[in-house]
Amino acid sequence: MNRSELVFLYDISYANPNGDPLDENKPRIDEETEINIVTDVRLKRTIRDYLHDFKNQNIFVKEIEYEPGKIQNAKLRAEDYLLDENGNKANKKDFSLAEMKENMYNNILDKCIDVRLFGGTIPIEKTSSQKSSITLTGPVQFRFGRSLHKVEIKHIKGTGAFASGEGKQQKTFREEYILPYSLISFYGVINENAAEKTLMNDEDESLLIDGIWNGTKNLITRSKFGQMPRLLLKVTYNDKNYFIGDLDKKIKIEHDLNDEKKLRNIEEVFINISDLIIILKMNLSKIESLNVKVDPSVRFKDGDKLIEENLIDYLKGKNFPTNELDI
Repeated sequence: MNRSELVFLYDISYANPNGDPLDENKPRIDEETEINIVTDVRLKRTIRDYLHDFKNQNIFVKEIEYEPGKIQNAKLRAEDYLLDENGNKANKKDFSLAEMKENMYNNILDKCIDVRLFGGTIPIEKTSSQKSSITLTGPVQFRFGRSLHKVEIKHIKGTGAFASGEGKQQKTFREEYILPYSLISFYGVINENAAEKTLMNDEDESLLIDGIWNGTKNLITRSKFGQMPRLLLKVTYNDKNYFIGDLDKKIKIEHDLNDEKKLRNIEEVFINISDLIIILKMNLSKIESLNVKVDPSVRFKDGDKLIEENLIDYLKGKNFPTNELDI
C-alpha cells in the first residue's frame, strides 16, 4: 500500500449536513466566511454505518445497549473483544493486564474495520487500580469538510402531529434549521506507515472508498436525505512518504449567479480543475495512479475551457494514469 490523497465532493439540498448540538442543531457555519463546515467525525460515522449495515463489517465505535436504558462505554466495548481460544467472550479474571491488552489489541484489529481505518484510543481495565489503554493512529485522516461557496441558513417552522399536552387541541410546533444548498469538499490522506500498524489492507481500502461514495448516497435520514456524491478522486503515489498535499484547494467552482448563496443545485455550477491539473502535471513522475468516480450531473472546466468529454477520458488525454473507481 502506498500513500494516497483523497478529494471528495458531495452536495446536500434543503437539509442539514451536520448539526451542532450546542447551537440548536444548526448547520455548522464559519461565521467569518459564511462557509458550511462538516466535521470529520460526521463523515467517519457515515462510512462506519454503511460498512456495518450494508457490508456486514464489524464496527468498534457504535452504540450498544447492554441493559435497558444503558449504553456501553468504550471500556465495556473493548471487553467484547477479550476472547478465548474458541472466539468466545472470556472472563478478564483469567488474564493479567498485559495479557488483556495483547488479546484485545489482536482481536480488535482482526475484527473491526473502523479501527484499522481510523484508529482509536481503547481503554483497558482489569481492576480499578489496574488500567491501561491502546492508542492507534488511524491511517485514514480527514480534515473538516468545507463548502466551496457561502451558504445561508433557513429557519423552518411547522406543526407536529400530536397535541401539545393531554386534553389540549393545539398541536406542538416543530422548528429546524436547514441549508437550501451546500457543495461540500472533504480532503483526506491514507498514510501507509500507520496502515502497517493497524493492519489496514487493500480490501479495507476498497471498502473505505465504497463507504465514502455509497455511504453518503445511502444516508437516507430525515436530516440527511438529499445528499449526493459528486466527485471522488484518489491520487496514489509511487514514492514512499511522498504526497502533494492540499489537493482540495486546487478545485474551484464557477457560476453565473450574482450571489453564490443563491445556488440551489449542481447544474448551476462548473467545477474548475485547472489548478489541480497543473499541480498533478508537475508531480506526474511521482504519481502511480489517479482513480476517479464522477456523478454525470457534474460539469467541469479546465481554465476557460469547458470539458466536453468524460472526465476520466479527459485526464487520460493529459497522460495521467487514470482509471474509474470500482464502486
